[in-house]
Amino acid sequence: MIVFTFPGQGSQKPGMGTAWRDHPSWELVDEASAAAGRDLSALLLEADADELRRTDNAQVATFLTSLVVLDAVERVGVEPAAAAGHSLGEYTALVASGALSLDDGIRLVAERGDAMRVAATDRTGTMAAVLGLDDGDVEIVCARVDGDVWVANYNAPGQVVIAGAPEAVAEAADVAKAMGAKKVMPMAVSGAFHTPFMSPARERLRKAIANAELRDPDIAVYANVDALAHPAGDEWGGLLGAQLCSPVRWRQTLHNLADDGATVFVELGPGNVLTGMAKRTASGATTLSVSVPDDLDKLLATLAAPSAASAGVHEGEHLFATERLVVSPAAGVFTPLAGIDAGTAVDPGAVLGRVGDHEVRSPFAGTVMGMLAVTGERVTTSQPIAWLVVP
Repeated sequence: MIVFTFPGQGSQKPGMGTAWRDHPSWELVDEASAAAGRDLSALLLEADADELRRTDNAQVATFLTSLVVLDAVERVGVEPAAAAGHSLGEYTALVASGALSLDDGIRLVAERGDAMRVAATDRTGTMAAVLGLDDGDVEIVCARVDGDVWVANYNAPGQVVIAGAPEAVAEAADVAKAMGAKKVMPMAVSGAFHTPFMSPARERLRKAIANAELRDPDIAVYANVDALAHPAGDEWGGLLGAQLCSPVRWRQTLHNLADDGATVFVELGPGNVLTGMAKRTASGATTLSVSVPDDLDKLLATLAAPSAASAGVHEGEHLFATERLVVSPAAGVFTPLAGIDAGTAVDPGAVLGRVGDHEVRSPFAGTVMGMLAVTGERVTTSQPIAWLVVP
């Protein structure tokens, strides 16, 4: 069972979209820019570290980069049986599952990022990672401090993030060290996220969520608030609103996914922080990340490896590693090219047909095993058009 995981704020880095600029999946950036009413490509290509550190920019840029990577993974035929996202990544997981449209997703993430930025400006807060203590011990640390500090993220065994007022977090760090923590690492963030300090942002986000359409997800999506899968779309509005002021139960989510049969955890987006957490938490699982186009072949090779097969990689693996899907570049009516049929050998860039005014080109060399769209069929962007076997 394959699970896609999506990172949150903090995974962003300058130029993280550069490797994808010439990939067909880059078209999502134009779609998202239209929905946001601003050119988002600059955030992925040109923004420096300071610009990306701003909460609103960091969230939009990370969300969009993860979706570009997701689209690229779907184009090579790999689909998950479940999804989860860390904090901001929960919105990406909902888009991946079909519960949230790209347009609604980008608008909600933009509103969430700006609301959190304003809330952090109104009330100064900070965060720190506590290493080497159990979850319960970190909760005791926070309880022993006479100030505003709470657990914000349960990330992995021995890794818990606390957040709150700077002086309270500093006092908690001292208490944690006295209780045996190996290290307490201050985090370069602008606010106390996932604590009551975000209450003003929660109220603003709830209004935005009320104007979005949340559908039943096509796959299981596990929530940060309770680490459980929620199959009903009408539950997610409340979960997303609650998430801002509640701890991210990521370790519990990974355990529940493993208990439910997950054997492969694939992180999609910038960085590989979640991959490390999955490796430490889901014992025996296959873990890997996809952040640049070169990682696509590594993903397919990993899924085809005997170690992955022995772990039970069946559900969620749409095609074998030697097969590829060619997908539609746009929405419209499909017209196949004469002479393209099962058994036809094609080179990279070969035209298989047209969708409206757009050519459908194969990114791969291989043999057509079958056409998945028929003459005159109205298709959507990224809908599979043909099925190839590659050398």
